[in-house]
Amino acid sequence: MAKNLHTENAPAISTVKPHFLFAAVGLLALGIFMFLSADSFLDVYYNHRLLAITHTAVLGWLMMLIFGSLYQLIPVIFDSALYSEKLAKFTFWITGLSIIFLIYTFWIGDYTELLPYAATFMYLSLFFFVFNIMMSYKNARIKNIKSAFILAAVFWLLLAETEGLLIALNFSYNFYSASHLFHLQAHAIMGLVGFFVMMIFGVATTLIPMFLISHRMNEAFLNKSFYLLNAGIAGLVLSKYLFPNRWIELAFWLVFVAGIVFYLLYINDSYKRRMKKHLDVGMKYTMLALVFIAAPFILSLLLILLQNSKQTSYLEIITMLYGLSMIFGFFTTIALGQTYKTLPFIVWLEKYQDKVGKYHTPLPRELYSEKVGGIQFYIYMLFLLTMLVALIFQVLILIQIATALFLVVTILYNYNVWLMLFHNSDKYINTNKLSK
Repeated sequence: MAKNLHTENAPAISTVKPHFLFAAVGLLALGIFMFLSADSFLDVYYNHRLLAITHTAVLGWLMMLIFGSLYQLIPVIFDSALYSEKLAKFTFWITGLSIIFLIYTFWIGDYTELLPYAATFMYLSLFFFVFNIMMSYKNARIKNIKSAFILAAVFWLLLAETEGLLIALNFSYNFYSASHLFHLQAHAIMGLVGFFVMMIFGVATTLIPMFLISHRMNEAFLNKSFYLLNAGIAGLVLSKYLFPNRWIELAFWLVFVAGIVFYLLYINDSYKRRMKKHLDVGMKYTMLALVFIAAPFILSLLLILLQNSKQTSYLEIITMLYGLSMIFGFFTTIALGQTYKTLPFIVWLEKYQDKVGKYHTPLPRELYSEKVGGIQFYIYMLFLLTMLVALIFQVLILIQIATALFLVVTILYNYNVWLMLFHNSDKYINTNKLSK
């Protein structure tokens, strides 16, 4: 499996590792922000503190993790080198600074003076990422359905960021006739559903069979999933702009859900064909995420059916639950799991690839504490359950308990990530000397 993550085209470790470190610190910052702003979860979902928290989650944590993972996987998925490692390193720095600037702007609620500049810098940094991936795809020797997921995700990211930039500029120049909330919904569909779902699915089509050790997969499910998912996303976005009608949205929602079903059939096929029967902490997170995937789409169905309801308080709660189930129930759960699958191999390849056969080397999973990872897993499940109950019944003390639990999760995660990233191979070898 380590060989599958490393080819002659693999980027330098210095291109990949900073993204994992930034993502870990971003997750810790997310935990702190949530703990300090627990009462914001009882407010409207578009209040400035929740916007800061949401963008910390999707940009500072999830997107940075995806960037690092994708740079490592491009040679595997495309069978070609990353177009430019120098551009990837430059993109990391400008993206990191832009994320911090944007989150600060939301945190203090400055929509007219700082937000247009923060959004512009963010747009430029993501454009560099999109350009690098598109050029890598142009040089790809493999252009199959798995790589198509990545390409589609990048396309939706560009559209989402374009809409995000226009929303930010509209606060100062007021050129949109519709409300900010209308455009915010379209931005969320293109970003959360278009980019993150397509990208996570695209990466998972490679990683899940690899880590389950599954062979001879039925890609017919994957082909159907790809076209249905993109048709559903495009229809939902266009219906917002051109023909806002709940029944048209429902029709495209059904198309999208059909794509989800076919994707899950592909994963189920991989699970049944697996040679590895024991699921470690990383795969437990991954399988749990795929179970949770039903929640956000059931909640999105309710939002479509109740969009004209006068019960605005219920709509606010459902919207909050939708965001929780999407960002934490699915995205963060699978991201936590895949960190424990990809990062140990990346670090192991850096530290021990040239030492195999010469010294006693650890297994990749020995680079972090499985005990800490296991504790983190159960505390995270408790956080999800507590937060779910707290939001449904609008109980502040439960939200405070839930955010405290999540903060503990972020600390434990950072402990293991830092343990891996700063692993001392010389110390390990000197401690466990064993000649060939």
